Amino acid sequence: MEILKVGDKMPIFGAKDQDGNDFYIESVLYKKILVIYFYPKDETPGCTRQACSFRDEYEDIKNAGAEVIGISGDSTKSHKKFAQNHKLPYILLSDSDKSIRKLFGVPSVMLGLIPGRVTYVIDIKGIVKMVYNSMDASQHIPKSLEAIQKLK
Repeated sequence: MEILKVGDKMPIFGAKDQDGNDFYIESVLYKKILVIYFYPKDETPGCTRQACSFRDEYEDIKNAGAEVIGISGDSTKSHKKFAQNHKLPYILLSDSDKSIRKLFGVPSVMLGLIPGRVTYVIDIKGIVKMVYNSMDASQHIPKSLEAIQKLK
């Protein structure tokens, strides 16, 4: 599994969003800066903290010309409930077969038992400009905002 790194071209993919609609990355790629974050599981403490932090910074992220997309292996039904419970204003994609996770090379942790937490910032040309790989949910948002500011 090749890990996507800074300087790599963003892979093309599609998935179902929290409303069960088909979402294709081409609908936003080359139009906006993208913040794509992979997280382990809906409604767990760290993932909820991370999702809510992206929610709290969402207006600033949008005003900077960026879009946030969260991805986990949870079902669309789980994502819908998670988004409603925490008033998440951005797209959540279901990656139940882990194909997008594999495409990005997102590693698992704890002997492969827990899906990893990795955030990517992709510029308007579709090039990866930041990769932040840490199970500590608290630093993903500051690192993303810093990367977005450099691209403006």
